[in-house]
Amino acid sequence: MLPRLIGEDVELTIAPQADLGKVKLDPVQLEQILMNLAANARDAMPAGGKLTIATQNVELDDAYVQTRTVVPPGRYVLLEVSDTGKGIDTEHLPHIFEPFYTTKEKGKGTGLGLATVYGIVKQSGGFIWVYSELGMGTTFRIYFPRVEPRARKTSDGDSAHPTVDLHGTETVLLVEDENAVRHPACEFLKGCGYRVIEAKDGLQAVERAAGRTEPIDLMVTDVVMPGMSGGQLADLLAGKYPQMKVLFVSGYSEKVVLRHNIVDVQKNFLQKPFTLKSLATKIREVLGKASVAAGAAGD
Repeated sequence: MLPRLIGEDVELTIAPQADLGKVKLDPVQLEQILMNLAANARDAMPAGGKLTIATQNVELDDAYVQTRTVVPPGRYVLLEVSDTGKGIDTEHLPHIFEPFYTTKEKGKGTGLGLATVYGIVKQSGGFIWVYSELGMGTTFRIYFPRVEPRARKTSDGDSAHPTVDLHGTETVLLVEDENAVRHPACEFLKGCGYRVIEAKDGLQAVERAAGRTEPIDLMVTDVVMPGMSGGQLADLLAGKYPQMKVLFVSGYSEKVVLRHNIVDVQKNFLQKPFTLKSLATKIREVLGKASVAAGAAGD
């Protein structure tokens, strides 16, 4: 049904993860969610574009980073719907799920589509989060609680899954314009042993890096920031710190970032919202010095 709904000028990609957890959800209502979000995406791409529907298992712990809404820690199946349309203005974002609120021209929208989606998600015990910037498209992330049997334990009661050592001593330049993301990430990384340089945007990052003589081992930067993008910042600092590695983070999915040709993030990318543990794990992976110990404390 979706190709007929969105039209021939919108490219549809469906990317389901294998072995998804189970959820308690009415299939008909799930179709309503997808149809409403796809229709909104179509209207946001009058000249054509790309629509991606993806699913994956996610786990949020007590230290997860979330900036738009509060999703309780737990295991979820994530449904993500992303488009490459015109995006939603910041002033409209707090109101888009309100009944009869619409950003469309008079006569072209009832304002009930997203309100319906929100109602179904909440009725199902789930949570919905939206990330959008003008000219960059929109990503809806819907978290449905997983319904699954208890995890198996090994004979001695310890988890059978290996744990990555999250500690390090390297210098990390953390560039993020969202205080709610930057501050907890900074404190957590310091607790893991890293030397952290904080910057709220690209300009401040350049200023704080300019006076340093010691190397910067890794820069963690948001992709889309006011004034200077993460890609531009990485290019600017590459001359002074040629050995510095870069980890890009964004509220947009990796596929959306690549479509906009913002920066090559195929190797080092982490999508928001992320847990602080997943951030530290990804940092170890990028730095290439991850250590693994089965059943280690703190798993």
